[in-house]
Amino acid sequence: MRLYAQTPPRRIRQVLADLIAVALIATSVWFALTVRDAIMSLAEPGRKAQSAGDDLATGLNNAADSASGVPLIGGALKKPLQAAASAGDGLSDAGRSLQDVVGQVADLTALALIVLPVAFVLVLWLPPRLLWIRRSATTRRLLDAPGGADLLALRALTGPLRDLARVPVPPGGLADAWRRGDRQAIADLSEVALARAGLRA
Repeated sequence: MRLYAQTPPRRIRQVLADLIAVALIATSVWFALTVRDAIMSLAEPGRKAQSAGDDLATGLNNAADSASGVPLIGGALKKPLQAAASAGDGLSDAGRSLQDVVGQVADLTALALIVLPVAFVLVLWLPPRLLWIRRSATTRRLLDAPGGADLLALRALTGPLRDLARVPVPPGGLADAWRRGDRQAIADLSEVALARAGLRA
């Protein structure tokens, strides 16, 4: 199985197409990750809220524990402080929820920014490359099969006339030489068919 053509012009086009496809895919991934990082920066208020809520809840819980030791009114002081600590826990939970939402949005956005462009590039680039690989393998097998050169010569005769311009024309013409089984004409014509496919004999 041959991945690239043997003829320089077609091989250069294939290599350029492959490099462009890889560059587009890499750029899409880089852009998606950059956008994800930018979206994740929106979670900073959530991190601050979570940290502030945790600190507030810890401080108020410590104060409630200390207040409970006050004679006579310790129990009464402890309850409002614990209630305020619960509010701190709520602030912390809200900050954590904000971070989770921002993280999900960032991940989904990055996924979409990777999948859509990469799928578009693959749909445009991959089928022609695979088709050429399959056709070149078929053409090569045809050349190696008995009578394959004759079939390739026939393919050259039925193809664009401009491809035949460089083939020496024997007396009676190329078609007549092919019908007569002229080995040189068949070899020249099969080379034309191979060159059209980007291959060499």
